[in-house]
Amino acid sequence: MASLKKTNAARVLDKLGIPYALNSYPVDIDDLSATHVAESMGVDPSCVFKTLVTRGHPNGIAMAVVPGNAELSLKKLAAVFHDKNVEMVPLKEVLPLTGYIRGGCSPVGTKKPYPVCIDESARNFEKIYVSAGQRGLQFLIAPEDLARAVNAVFADIVMR
Repeated sequence: MASLKKTNAARVLDKLGIPYALNSYPVDIDDLSATHVAESMGVDPSCVFKTLVTRGHPNGIAMAVVPGNAELSLKKLAAVFHDKNVEMVPLKEVLPLTGYIRGGCSPVGTKKPYPVCIDESARNFEKIYVSAGQRGLQFLIAPEDLARAVNAVFADIVMR
């Protein structure tokens, strides 16, 4: 895998001394979902996490890292960050805010550091997959290491 180009997110983890593996998969521009990524890599969708960019009121931008086969509960995320309410950021704002495009948004190495909440189900796995900052590339990383890298909190933030 030495031929895989290091992303900015990978360089951030390297600088922090956090171990990870890079995994590539074929990109389907018509289906950028985390469940499709899991299928492409032949892994359980519940261990492939997607990064969602949200805006809370009054606290602003935050990121939620949730299983690819789950739906974010905006109400639960609002409670975590002490916001009155939370909404998804419009797609056109994701790149200017994070430096990442849809299907390649990582919680690591964003333009500015944002608060991050990882769904507590991540702790059920020794390692999880999360975007490495570009389409077609995933980190395989221990949830606690990911949390350490981005100062994340763990909480129940998905719909049940």
